[in-house]
Amino acid sequence: MADMPWREAILTALQDSGTAMHYAEIAQAIIDSGYRVNVGATPAATVSANLSGLTRGGKKSAVVKVERGVYALRETRTKFVQEGVDDADEAAEDAREMGLINAFGMFWDRDAVSWSTRRPRLLGVQQSGSAPVDFAAQVGVYVLYDGSRAIYVGRVTDRHMGLRLFEHTRDRLSGRWNRFSWFGVRGVRANGELTPIPTVEIGVTSLIATMEALLIEGLEPPQNRRQGEGFNAVEFIQEPDPEVLRERDRRVLAQLSQNVGLR
Repeated sequence: MADMPWREAILTALQDSGTAMHYAEIAQAIIDSGYRVNVGATPAATVSANLSGLTRGGKKSAVVKVERGVYALRETRTKFVQEGVDDADEAAEDAREMGLINAFGMFWDRDAVSWSTRRPRLLGVQQSGSAPVDFAAQVGVYVLYDGSRAIYVGRVTDRHMGLRLFEHTRDRLSGRWNRFSWFGVRGVRANGELTPIPTVEIGVTSLIATMEALLIEGLEPPQNRRQGEGFNAVEFIQEPDPEVLRERDRRVLAQLSQNVGLR
């Protein structure tokens, strides 16, 4: 089946649901239902941008905004919609709330990365089924964990995140961490490329938003419930490096061959 146009896919996903949905949920529903195969690296942001257009037109618009980030078909609006909610691009607004953080990944598995090269790939996806993005060239800050305990915090400004993490597989910390989180200032384009490092001066508001986001995600205080707002726009879920999966398969086959030979 050929890919539906984005707007048609959005309307179909909302119709299938019969209820209000967050733009990230709509993006995932489009992928899961196969309405689009080519969704790029940032499907949630693409859906948000299209929803901004679909909600324009007043009472003639097919889609209404229920609350921040949540949309429904106009025909089902009665039990959902609030008056006076604007139609701004939610993903762009959510991303701005994160301050200087334009992409991040939480509790990624060290063993899901191939460390056989000084330039390992740090692969992540915005939605299950979307195109993977390589964050090896990201700059920002990172946290190394032993289980759930943070053991080291570092920063990357003039070198690649991938290279810095590779070095930690060879230095004094090598045997002390098995997971890592990272927070980057480079955003992601729809084609999966990282945006240039921002060169604008840092405003106080942006700096405070960045510090707050880092503390909330890094410390995970139980009373903070911001997850699902700005985080939706910039969080990426780890995708195992295909080389790791191939090596795992080779080991399994080798073990099976050895077991057969022993019989």
